[in-house]
Amino acid sequence: MGIPRSTLVATAALATAVLLAPAPATAVPGSIPGTDHKNAKEKSPHPVRDRGNADSVLTRAPLSAATEALSGRSHSGGRDDAAYPRRTALTVPPVNAADKSIKLGLVPYHSIAPRLNALQKLGDRVSVEIAGKSASGRELYLVTVTAPESASTVREQERMRERIENSPASAARDRRIASSYKTPIFINNNIHGNEWEGTDAALKLIEELARANDARTRDLLAKNRIYLNVTANPDGRVAGTRANANGFDLNRDFITATQPESRAIRKLAIDKQPAVMLDLHGYVNGTLIEPTTPPHGENYEYDLFLKNAYANALGMEKAVNALGYTEAKDGVLPAEIPFRDWEEGWDDWPPIFTPQYMPFQGAVASHTIEFPMTVNNRAYDTLPEAELRRRAVINTDIAGATMRAALDYTRTHRSSVIADQIETFRRGAAGEAQRPVSPETVPGVPGIGPEDVYTATFPRAYVIPSGTGQRSAVAAARLVDHLIANDVRVERALTPFRLDGRTYPAGSYVVDMRQPKRGIANVMLADGRDISADVSTMYDISGWSLGRLWGATVARAERGELRVPSRTVSAAAPTGQVAPRGVPMRLELSDPKELEAVNALLKEGVAVRRTADGAAVVPASAHRRAAALAQRLGVRFSATWERGTAPLERTRVAAAVTAGELFALREMGFDVVPVSTAVLNAGFDWGSVDALMVSTGLSHASLTPAARAAFAASGVGVVGLGAGGSAFTSAAGLLQATAVPGNADANGVVRVVNAGGAITGGAQAHSFVYAPMWFTGLGAGVRVDQSYAGGNPLLSGHWRPNADGTGGPADAAGRPSVVSGTSASGVPVTLFGTQPLFRDHPKGAFSQVGRALLAG
Repeated sequence: MGIPRSTLVATAALATAVLLAPAPATAVPGSIPGTDHKNAKEKSPHPVRDRGNADSVLTRAPLSAATEALSGRSHSGGRDDAAYPRRTALTVPPVNAADKSIKLGLVPYHSIAPRLNALQKLGDRVSVEIAGKSASGRELYLVTVTAPESASTVREQERMRERIENSPASAARDRRIASSYKTPIFINNNIHGNEWEGTDAALKLIEELARANDARTRDLLAKNRIYLNVTANPDGRVAGTRANANGFDLNRDFITATQPESRAIRKLAIDKQPAVMLDLHGYVNGTLIEPTTPPHGENYEYDLFLKNAYANALGMEKAVNALGYTEAKDGVLPAEIPFRDWEEGWDDWPPIFTPQYMPFQGAVASHTIEFPMTVNNRAYDTLPEAELRRRAVINTDIAGATMRAALDYTRTHRSSVIADQIETFRRGAAGEAQRPVSPETVPGVPGIGPEDVYTATFPRAYVIPSGTGQRSAVAAARLVDHLIANDVRVERALTPFRLDGRTYPAGSYVVDMRQPKRGIANVMLADGRDISADVSTMYDISGWSLGRLWGATVARAERGELRVPSRTVSAAAPTGQVAPRGVPMRLELSDPKELEAVNALLKEGVAVRRTADGAAVVPASAHRRAAALAQRLGVRFSATWERGTAPLERTRVAAAVTAGELFALREMGFDVVPVSTAVLNAGFDWGSVDALMVSTGLSHASLTPAARAAFAASGVGVVGLGAGGSAFTSAAGLLQATAVPGNADANGVVRVVNAGGAITGGAQAHSFVYAPMWFTGLGAGVRVDQSYAGGNPLLSGHWRPNADGTGGPADAAGRPSVVSGTSASGVPVTLFGTQPLFRDHPKGAFSQVGRALLAG
C-alpha cells in the first residue's frame, strides 16, 4: 500500500458505497453519511510515571475532504498551504485569579495568549495557530518556530513529507529531501494539568529562538520546524488537576482518543509527522528521561527508535546535569535514563501514552521527561509559597535544558533522523520483518539483552467483514472510521473475494498490512500478547485489542495475495437501516449506539418492549422516529414479529462511578445524576432516578441511618462494577454472591462465555479486566450471565497469581464474571467482575451495562 495518495484514482460515489452494504431482505437501507464518529502506583525502588506492495492489485482512490478531516490533513489550499510565519491575533481570555499556576509563579492560562501575541511581533520566526479546544472550550495554542517560508516552499515541504510516508523507497534516494526537508520536532507540554512547568519552559524557548541571531540558531531554524503545543490541558492547568474538565487523564487516551485534546494532538502528529518528540511531565527525582525499561511495544521499529532515543537521552541528561543543581544544595538528584538505570517499572508497552503513540506516526525518538521537584497535590497545599516557587524555577530550567538538547540532537543528526523515519515507513510499505534489537543492530547502546526483544509478526491483512459474518455493522463502521482517523489506509471490496482460505462478501473492509503505518493498524486490531511471564508488574494496562473489544468482527489473514478490486475509503459506508412501514422492528442493543437509540425512543414515550435475549422490539407506529435514528446513529431496525417479554422503561441513573464510566453512560443516552456517600448523606431524592450504578465513591457502611433507610425504601435497581460495586451490594444485603478478588495488578483482554438472556444475549466473546473479580457462593435465584473461559482466560495483558499463589487466571477460569438476581425486597441487581466501561477500550461490552440498567 505504498502508492502515493496523489496517484490514486477517484473515490466511489456515496451511492455506490450504499449499494455495496448488504441488507437483510426484510429491511430497507436508510440514507446515512459515514460517521466520524492511575493514579500512580509506587514501584520499589523507583517511583513510576504519570505517564512496497507490487503483488497487490487493489484499486485505490485519493483521500477525499472527509478523509482529510478524519486524518487531520488538509491539502485544499487553506492554512496548511500558507507561508510561514502565520500570525494569529489570539483572543485574550478573562483574567482568572483562581488559576492554580499563579501560586507557583508560573504563567496562568489567561496570560499565555498575550505572551504569544507579543512573541509573534518579535520577528518572522514565530507562528501561532489554534490547534483545537479543550473539553471546556479553552483554546489550544500551537506555536511553530522556523525560518520564514514562502507558500511555494511550504507546498514543497508538504510534498516531501507526503513522499516520506507514502513513497518511502524513492524518498530514501531523493537528494532534495536529504538536503532540504525540514525535520519536524514536536514538544508537548502540560498534558497533565498539574504538571505545569513545561509550558513556561516552552514560552522561554520560543522567545530565545525568536531573538537569537547566532549561526547555530540560524542553522537550526533553516533546517527544522519546531512545533510546540504550549499547554495540552488548559482545563487542568487552571484547576490544578491532572485530568481535563471531563475528568480524563489525557495521557491514557491515545488509541481510543475520546477527548478533544488528545484528538488535537493526534491531528498534529499526523499532519506534522514529527521525527523527534518530547512530552514534559513531573515529578520524578532525579529527572527521568526515556527510553524505557522492558517490555517494549512490539509494533515499533524498535531498533531505529532505540538508536535515536538513547542517544538523544544522553544529550538531555548531560544538559540537565550541567545546570549544576545538586542533592545537597537544591534537593535535586542526577538525571536517570530508565533503559540504562532500571530493570523494570517504566515500560513503553501500551500505546496509550503520548510518546508511545508517536512512533506509529513517524517519530524515531519520543520521550517522556519527568522533572524532579514536586509542586502538585499535597505539596501544593502544604509547602510554603516561596518553596513552591523555588521548585518551579528548577523544574522550568530542567524542562528547558531537555528541549534545547533535543533540538541540538536533531540539528546535528538531521540526516540520519530523517533517514530512519523514512526507513520506518519503508519497512511497513514493503511488508518486511522487524529487526530485533541487539548490540549488532543497535551499536553503542549498552545493556541490550533478550529481555529487550519484542517484535510482532504482522499478518498479510485484516478483514472487517460485511453481511452475516459481521457481528455488528455499526461497530464495524466505528472501527473503520477510527482506523482512518489514525491515518490507517482501509479499502472496501467491490466484489466478493477469497483470502487465506476464507471467502468474504463485497463491501467488506480490508486493511492491507503492507502500508507505511502498519504499526498503528496492528496495535489496534491485533489480539496483543500475554506478557505475564515477562515482567513482575506493569505500570498501566497491558492489553487493549480494539479488534476484540470494540464489538466488530475482525478476521486476521496471515497470508495470501490481495487480488480483489477495491477502493480506498474516506469513511465507513452507511449502516443505518429500517424495516418497511407497518412492521414491528427489532433493535439488537449490542452496541452503545443502539442503547442511545432505544433511550431516545423511551424519552419520546415510545412503547418499547424487551425480548428474552435482551434486544428491543419497537412498534411499527414509531417508524418515522426509527428512520431518523437509523440515519443519525447508523443503527439497524430489522423487521420482526416478536412481541417481547416485558416493557422497557426510561431509566434515570444515580451513578457513583469514575469519570470514564460517567462518560460512557451518557454516551449511551442515559440521564445520569452523579452521587456519592456525601450526596446521599445530605439527603437525596430517590424519586428522581430509577437505578443506581456503583463502582467507586459510595460506601454503604458510611451512610447515615437515614440515608440507608432512604435507599432501602427507594426500590431502585442496582448495577455494581468491580470491588466498589460488590462491596456496596454486599453491605446492603442485596444479592447472595461473594466477590473474590484476583490479583489487583492484573489487567487485559479476557475470554468469556456468555449465557445469553437480557444482559449478555449476543455479547462478544471477550471482555476487559482491571483488578479482576469473580463470584462464588451464589444463592438461589442468582443467575450466571457470563463466566471466564476455561483454561487460561487471559488473551492478552498481564495477570499473575498473588505471592501466595491465589488470584491468578487459573483461579478465575470457569468462574462467574457477571451475575444477576433479585433481592429479598424485589430489587433487581447485577454485578460485574469485569470492567466493561474501562476508558473506552471495551466499547463492545458497554451494552452489557446498558442492558443491566434497563433491566433494573
